[in-house]
Amino acid sequence: MGGTPAPPRSGEEAEFSIVLEQVQDYQLRVIFDRPEAAEVVVDEPAPLGRDAGPNASRMLAAAVGSCLTASLLFCLRKVRLEPGRIRTRVRVWLGRNERGRLRIARLRAEIDPGIALDAPGALRCREIFEDFCVVTQSVRQGVPVEVVLTDRLGQS
Repeated sequence: MGGTPAPPRSGEEAEFSIVLEQVQDYQLRVIFDRPEAAEVVVDEPAPLGRDAGPNASRMLAAAVGSCLTASLLFCLRKVRLEPGRIRTRVRVWLGRNERGRLRIARLRAEIDPGIALDAPGALRCREIFEDFCVVTQSVRQGVPVEVVLTDRLGQS
């Protein structure tokens, strides 16, 4: 039987894989392990690449933002709250390490859930949703990640 395998239990591991194929120069096609997932083209910015798609740093920011947003949405729905249209902005700061290599120095995710988060169930979600984000908690083992809930992202 196909489909997605059950998540691993505590102490176990699960596995998935993606394939990257070179299109041209630094441009790569990302092929996911699920046929319903669209391929994505990634590329490096000039002068290395042609900026034909997001680079790896931007994909990491998207992964952190997506995971946090999904975790908050899941929690809010669990407590029977339906948020408005959620909007998340992830800011990334780049810096050089002690060897002069460019690295992601820190990230800041700002999430506007589209509703007030002062209801009792929402208050609990504020406390716990980050802990269920697989990507953010993994990234945090090497990069500081700040998370802010706001109602200002829809305003420009």
